[in-house]
Amino acid sequence: MKLLVLNSGSSSLKFKLFDMITLEVIISGIIEEVKEDGYLKAILEVKRILEEFNVKSFEDLAGVGHRVVHGGEDFTKSVLISDHVIETIKKLIPLAPLHNHANLQGILEVQRIAPNVKQVAVFDTAFHQTMPQEAFMYALPYKFYEEYKIRKYGFHGTSHFYVAKEAAKLLDKKLEECNLITIHLGNGDSICAIKNGKSIDTSMGFTPLEGLVMGTRCGDIDPAIILYLERLNHYTTDELDMILNKKSGLFGICGESDMRTIDQMVKNGDEKALLAHKMFAYHVKKYIGSYSAILGKVDGIIFTGGIGENDEAMRELILKDLHFEGKILVIKTDEEKEIALQTKALLV
Repeated sequence: MKLLVLNSGSSSLKFKLFDMITLEVIISGIIEEVKEDGYLKAILEVKRILEEFNVKSFEDLAGVGHRVVHGGEDFTKSVLISDHVIETIKKLIPLAPLHNHANLQGILEVQRIAPNVKQVAVFDTAFHQTMPQEAFMYALPYKFYEEYKIRKYGFHGTSHFYVAKEAAKLLDKKLEECNLITIHLGNGDSICAIKNGKSIDTSMGFTPLEGLVMGTRCGDIDPAIILYLERLNHYTTDELDMILNKKSGLFGICGESDMRTIDQMVKNGDEKALLAHKMFAYHVKKYIGSYSAILGKVDGIIFTGGIGENDEAMRELILKDLHFEGKILVIKTDEEKEIALQTKALLV
């Protein structure tokens, strides 16, 4: 039996086929340029590809695991998909309109062509639902939380959980005995404080915009900046949303979002690239310091993600003059494998 993992994005569909027993990858791929009404076509294309690997029908699968970005406060762990789960994911679309809508389309199209196959939803936010209230609440009128569910949710939870478990193995400890700082650095960046195996704080907030400097996202800024720009009447709300999410971060400072390109620009003496490089490292270091304070004892700092795993110079810059007694670990994340693991656990 085989297990399919799907990550339905706003314009693409990534997939991996796993052996149900060993969880070894049989095939992985991506369907590009999926349009709003094209998810059924994309799922059928995945089905065609899988037929070449002796999966004659989706009904022959042991199950399908889906990445779902936002589970709100409704989901603290992965769940078998039911009509109630589908309705709840739909209800949460306003919290992550691009992601949850696409994730839901993938679920519905699989359900349409293979109504009997079991499906599992694995939520990016679930791992962070152990944060205490003092960590996840914003100092806004309390009714904003009660009426609009405005609070910190955190993201990249599947990645943080996976590398935390791998770190515990390397440290020869049980996860529930570990205090860790996991740092996911890619185009989107986040950092997580893990106490006794549970997330107690993370840098991304109500949306993935909060926190570290990212490829195109601004990270932490004074919110009054937005009010100021609106009062100047220079930008619409939609334009500001685009600027904060797509035109800021590393790209906003030096015109590039790929750290490999920025590294080369730094070597060539580009001053703005050097500034972006320093800002990126500075904000990660600042979060490490604050999370070390709330954790007390730190057993390990774990770097993961494209930059975290591969950019040794950036890791050295972040860790320069940082003193602590734990281990520094570089662990390759595998979100699809973690989705497969959690899906398998609910199927057996």
